[in-house]
Amino acid sequence: MGLDVAVIGATGAVGEVFMRVAIERNFPVRNLRLLASSRSAGKQIKY
Repeated sequence: MGLDVAVIGATGAVGEVFMRVAIERNFPVRNLRLLASSRSAGKQIKY
């Protein structure tokens, strides 16, 4: 059973660190929402 997670500022430094740590620690994610400013529109993030 995973958690519903939203990462605000996903393309910023803190968002990138959060995503890396979540992957390294096998954080249980069911639904993931990545939110960022309009300047980051179209940017791809790997998870």
